[in-house]
Amino acid sequence: MNIFDKYLSRINNLVLNNKNSLKLKNFENLRNINLEVPPDHFNADLSTNISLVLSKDNKTNPNNLAKNIKSLLLENIDHFQKIEIAGPGFLNIKLSNEGLAININEILNNKKTYGSKKSNFKYNIEFVSANPTGPMHVGHCRGAIFGDVLSNLLLFNGNKVTKEYYINDYGSQIKNFIKSVYFRIRELKFKEKFPLNKDLYPGEYIKEIAKKISDNEKIKLDNFDECFDLLKKLSLECSMTLIKNDLKNLGITHDHFFSESEIVKNDLVTKIVEKLKSKKYVQEGFLDPPKGEPSKDWKKVKRLIFKSTEFGDDSDRALQKNDGSWTYFANDVAYHSDKINRKFDKLINILGADHTGYIKRISAAVSAISDKKVKLNCKVCQLVKLYKKGKPFKMSKRAGDFISAQDLLNEVNKDSIRFMMLNRSNDVELDFDFEKVKEKTKDNPVYYVQYAYARINSIIRLLKKNLEDNIFVTASSFSPNEYEKKIIRKIFEWPKVIESAAYKLEPHKIPFYLYELSTLFHSYWSKGNEDNNFRFIDNGKIKRAESLIFIYLIALVIKNGMKILGVSLPEKM
Repeated sequence: MNIFDKYLSRINNLVLNNKNSLKLKNFENLRNINLEVPPDHFNADLSTNISLVLSKDNKTNPNNLAKNIKSLLLENIDHFQKIEIAGPGFLNIKLSNEGLAININEILNNKKTYGSKKSNFKYNIEFVSANPTGPMHVGHCRGAIFGDVLSNLLLFNGNKVTKEYYINDYGSQIKNFIKSVYFRIRELKFKEKFPLNKDLYPGEYIKEIAKKISDNEKIKLDNFDECFDLLKKLSLECSMTLIKNDLKNLGITHDHFFSESEIVKNDLVTKIVEKLKSKKYVQEGFLDPPKGEPSKDWKKVKRLIFKSTEFGDDSDRALQKNDGSWTYFANDVAYHSDKINRKFDKLINILGADHTGYIKRISAAVSAISDKKVKLNCKVCQLVKLYKKGKPFKMSKRAGDFISAQDLLNEVNKDSIRFMMLNRSNDVELDFDFEKVKEKTKDNPVYYVQYAYARINSIIRLLKKNLEDNIFVTASSFSPNEYEKKIIRKIFEWPKVIESAAYKLEPHKIPFYLYELSTLFHSYWSKGNEDNNFRFIDNGKIKRAESLIFIYLIALVIKNGMKILGVSLPEKM
C-alpha cells in the first residue's frame, strides 16, 4: 500500500475529468506532478505540486489554480479534511482521523510487503569479483555489502535477482599466484627459501594454502609447468573457499560463479567478435597511443578494434594486445555477452573506486551486443578509511599487503559492518570508526535502530502480546496525539524510500530512514518519562489503544528494513 500513489491517482483523475471547469487544456508535464510528505513545520500529511506544474503548462496563475483545485478536492475526496495553499501554489493536505485510520489498517493488513513496489524484472547483479589470489580485504567489503543489500531491495520489490561473482582465474596474476603456492610447497617439503620476487604473493594465506594441498601425491614438484594445471585447480579451490567463507561471515551468498577460464575454454571471445564484426562494430586498424603513457611502452600495431565511440565512449578500444592475444576488455565483452544470452532484463555491476574509467567502454559493449535493448548500470563504491579513537587505524596485515575482511570481523560484528558500510552514499568515501560502532548511544546508528526494536519488544512482552498479532484501528475513535502524527507521516513515507532507493540503486537511503524513524520512537519514549500523559504503559496496561498501533507500525517497518539490510534484530539488549 502506497498512500501517495493512491491519492495522487485520485487527484490527477479528478483534475483531468474537470479540466473544462478548471480551464485547463495542456497536460504536457503530468508526470512531473507528485505527492510528498510536507516539511515538518507544516501541519499536513500530504503535499502536491499539481498547481505549479499545470499552471506552467497552461500559462495561468498558480495560486488561482490552486484555489480551484483545492475546492475540487475537498468536495470529492472524503478523507481530505483540510487543504492549505503554501508558497507559490503547493497544496498541503491534512487527512481526517478516519482517513488516517483507514490507511493505517491497510498497512497492518500487509505487514510483510508494506513498502514494496511490485515489479517483475530479471536482474543480474555482479559484485565483489575479487581476484582469487587471496582472501577478501576491507576494500571489497563495501562493494560486497552494497551489492547484497541492493539485491535484497530488488527482491523485496518482487524482481528476480541473480547475485553473480566473476572469477578472474586466467592470466599472469593467476600464474604468479600458482607459482607462489608452488614455491611455498617446496619451502615446506625441501626447506627451500621462498624467492624474493616482486611478482609473487608473500602473504601468510599462501602458506596455509600450501599446507592444505602439499600432501597431494599427484602434484609433481620437479617441474612447475608440468604440475601447473593440477596446482591451479587445487589452489583456486582453496582460495575461493577462503573468499566464500569471508562472504558468508558478512552474511553474503552468491547464486552463480562464472569462471574466466570458461571464456577461454569455449572460445567465447572469437564468437562475440565475429558477431560484432557482422554488425560492423569491430574492424582492423590502428589506435593512437594512450594518453599519459610513454611512447616506448606502446607499439603501433594493426589490431582488432571495437568502435565503442558509436555508443558513447570517449575512444575506440583495442580487443587485441601487441602480440595479438585478447585483451582483458575482450574477455569482459565475451562475459557480458553471456549475461545477455541468459536473458536478463537489467545488468548491474558493482565496481571498486579504481574501475571508474572502465565504465564507458563496457557499457558501450553491452549496448552494441544487445542492439541497445539491454542497459548496463555500473555503481562505484569509493574507499573505506578506518579510524580508531579519531585516528587512522592500521590493523594486522597477516594476509600480506592488505587488511583482510576477517581482520575487520575480528574487531566488530557483522551487523555493525553491514549497517555502517551503507551509512553514506556509495559514491563518496566512507569513514569507518571502530569506537563509534561499539558505542551504545545515538551516535551509533545500528545500535540505535536495534535498541528501538528491543524497546518495542519489551513493551510487547509486558503486555503479553505478539508482534505477529492481527490488530486494527477503530476509525470512529481514532485520535492520535502530536507525536503519533509525526510517526504516521514517517510510516507513510516508507514506500517512497523503497521506491527511490530501488529506482536510483541507492540502498543507503534505507538505514538513513530507519535511523530517523527510530529517533522519533526514542523521542516519544523519552517524552513518556517526562510526562505521564505520553507513557505507553500504566500499571501493566496500555494507556491508549493508539499507542499500541504505533508500536506495531514502527516494529513492522524496522523489521522489513533490517531484513533488506541483512542486519539482525535482537528482542532484548
